[in-house]
Amino acid sequence: MTTTAIIVPCRLESTRFPRKLLHKIKDRPLLLWVAERIAREAPEFPLWFAVDHELLRECVVDAGFQAIMTDPAHASGTDRIAQANRTVRADHVINVQADEPLVTGAQLRALAGLLAGGAPMATLVTPFRRVVDFYNTNQVKVVMRRDGRALYFSRSRMPFSRDLGLTIDDAWVQSNPCYKHLGLYAYQADLLEKFAKLPPGRYEVVEKLEQLRVLENGYDIACAITGDPTIGVDTREDAKKFEQWLG
Repeated sequence: MTTTAIIVPCRLESTRFPRKLLHKIKDRPLLLWVAERIAREAPEFPLWFAVDHELLRECVVDAGFQAIMTDPAHASGTDRIAQANRTVRADHVINVQADEPLVTGAQLRALAGLLAGGAPMATLVTPFRRVVDFYNTNQVKVVMRRDGRALYFSRSRMPFSRDLGLTIDDAWVQSNPCYKHLGLYAYQADLLEKFAKLPPGRYEVVEKLEQLRVLENGYDIACAITGDPTIGVDTREDAKKFEQWLG
């Protein structure tokens, strides 16, 4: 029987928002908002946290969740998950970013479904609605083949309108294949192990996007489109948006 587990990679330090996973929102760390959301939305999947610091381990374990200590030197979340899965030993692994507090059960089940269909790796995308977000280099863009496999991920605008250049507006973004990449992945266990042994990719180093290592080495990444709302907490302003969403 194929086993599927959720493993959340957790790194204490963050360049743009220092120690953001422990940042308190309504008196609870961001990490616990994420943990409780996952447990509530997808209770059918075993849930683990791959952490790089004792403070993070204490945060989740004291709240009743499972944690695995991993090497602080890992270059990416995927490397961290690969190490953790040597303990978990799941056949399929879903990676939920520790700063995505609005993940839904439908999104997680969509990822699991892509793996069950044979994809070596899967991820989620959502349509851009505003040109200001499309210009934001912190919001990663993805272009896809007709079969939903990813062609490339970038912080730059993709696709670029040669005719309109910088004059595109919200309507143009909404009527063209402009997709934002969401920080949720799923992997076949054997690809996870292969990933951990591959050197960082050329484009991965330039863009600081670990999924490019997979594409550079010839593996497909299947994409599912989701319309579920999301707030990735990359900055203090994002944390305020999430707090406002909570009401």
